[in-house]
Amino acid sequence: MTNPVEIDTLPTDATPIKRTQAERRAESDRNLLLAAAELIAEEGFNAATFEKVGARAGYSRGLASQRFGSKDGLIEALIDYLHERSEELVFAEGLDGVTGLDAILVSVDIYMRNFEAEQAIRAYFVAMAGAVGTLSPQRAAFAASHMKAKERFARHIVEGQTNGTISREIDSEAAALMIGSLILGVSTQWLIDPTTDLFRVRKTTIDTLRRSLGA
Repeated sequence: MTNPVEIDTLPTDATPIKRTQAERRAESDRNLLLAAAELIAEEGFNAATFEKVGARAGYSRGLASQRFGSKDGLIEALIDYLHERSEELVFAEGLDGVTGLDAILVSVDIYMRNFEAEQAIRAYFVAMAGAVGTLSPQRAAFAASHMKAKERFARHIVEGQTNGTISREIDSEAAALMIGSLILGVSTQWLIDPTTDLFRVRKTTIDTLRRSLGA
């Protein structure tokens, strides 16, 4: 059986666009998660209630509850969404095709440049701080997200050791964890004090990583 479809008509084109039920559901899920991210970035971790999320996204409270089941379910889905968004930003801004030391430096540079400008990244770190502060079970979901980032950094380190841009004496897993922790630390500092000069910190971080990791 095929999925039922709903027809939307663009005002500038007489040709209808057919979307499946699955596509419409995916869109509403993204809208709900985006609304949750905006609320967390603007008002903090506790602001992401089903009522506020539904209202911000233009849906009912019941839809948010139906899709995610509980606040924990919403936050778990949001963590995945924000991690994917962060990765999209990194690859969209120049990581595709870059390997080794350059891949690490580009990744860190993009993360730090987007702390202020990209709401999704801010929301991720605000939600993480909330989960840690309340000893929430969602800490495990954040740990899993951080593990994905660590694995990517470790892969870039091994690539760099293979192509000669990173010292072979570097412990790839430990260095990958250090790089991720550095990003977490700078993001937390910025949340605590938004006057932090991210430009200087970013430049110093890139220079330090280049010297410490380089072959």
